[in-house]
Amino acid sequence: MGNICRSPMGEALLRHHLDEQDLEGIEIDSAGIGAWHAGDPPDPRMRETASRYGVVVDGEARKITGSDLTDFDLILCSDADILGQVRALGASSQKARLMLDYHPERAGEDVPDPYYGGDQGFEHVYAILDETCINLVEIIKGNLS
Repeated sequence: MGNICRSPMGEALLRHHLDEQDLEGIEIDSAGIGAWHAGDPPDPRMRETASRYGVVVDGEARKITGSDLTDFDLILCSDADILGQVRALGASSQKARLMLDYHPERAGEDVPDPYYGGDQGFEHVYAILDETCINLVEIIKGNLS
């Protein structure tokens, strides 16, 4: 929603796994549907969770823009509410998808929001997004072949 938890984690994990596969030239960014955290760094609990696995989550929160809808080939949304809002901005159903549509067992589900929970929620979200991003990188590799 505000681009400080799930989306920066997804961005960092996708970048991490693309780098591991030496896949270059793929632009990745994250944004929120709201601007209330614009300019803020990612949630420290999310950064700490990722750092335990050697993944760097950095950047600043920002709100999605109209140019994002045309500049990016794929817009991954953390939950159905955000997906609906992104599609209402004009993104097609082929372009705007749920992030977990790329998880091998959780297609159609929302990424849980760990913001109001404890540390175990951040670990859980990390694990889900990690598996999703590994799978998405394999799909990307297949499409580049």
